[in-house]
Amino acid sequence: MVLRKINIWYFSSLLISIAVAIPIVTVFSSFFESTSEYSSIIKNTFLYEYIFNSLTLLLGVLLLTFVIGVLGAYLVSFYSFPGSNFFKWALILSFAVPAYIYSYSLTAFFENYGTAFTILKHLFGEGDYNSSIPKFDGMMGAIISISFSLFGYVYVLTRASFHYQSQNLIELGKNLGFNKQKSFMKIILPSARPAIVAGLSLVAMETLSDFGSVSFFGISTLTTGIYNAWISFDDLVLANQLSFYLLIFILGLFILENLSRKKSTISFTKQRWI
Repeated sequence: MVLRKINIWYFSSLLISIAVAIPIVTVFSSFFESTSEYSSIIKNTFLYEYIFNSLTLLLGVLLLTFVIGVLGAYLVSFYSFPGSNFFKWALILSFAVPAYIYSYSLTAFFENYGTAFTILKHLFGEGDYNSSIPKFDGMMGAIISISFSLFGYVYVLTRASFHYQSQNLIELGKNLGFNKQKSFMKIILPSARPAIVAGLSLVAMETLSDFGSVSFFGISTLTTGIYNAWISFDDLVLANQLSFYLLIFILGLFILENLSRKKSTISFTKQRWI
């Protein structure tokens, strides 16, 4: 009788939650532990650079993935053009290529005497093309590479939102006398805000945890600091303390996502009563 009263789903969920929470609790608890002398060096020198570069990378990737993901979802959802059915699924393929592969490809294409130089030389003959070919390295190269790899999160969720709501919202815009652009800005885009925020949250977490691209472009972020603290200086406590800052960022993103969902729900409820 006792066994029958035990909720197996609750018990299994509790065990899974405990297993997931263990590394998170470890990171938070290690923030108050003592570390080696390398910790004071990092906190007095490179810590602010790690945080600044991580925030710059995060904001740049969020902006670019928002533009690519939302614009791509809008075009394939509301317009019919040659290849539109192909791009509906082809844009998802960005998931198949890791960000560091985009980094290698971007650099190889635009570097001196790279692929772009070869193409221009083949088309127009000999010339000093390296001076006019843009160079994508450093922070800009990392932002572009990571964005090309992760915009699919925003695209998939936004397109799903457009797919289930588009027709009703278009009719609503027509009844209000809006053109397509105004309907998109005033009605369609705000209604898809929860999906967009959810996609951007996934992009943010992937960006903050990226190591390959930032290492390739020589950018010091919290992830490279964690790697150096653990592998190079054998200070696991310091690596956990740096991970604490990443958890703070992610916690902030989680709070913003929930606030956005609540705001959208309240707005939708008001519109229904109106």
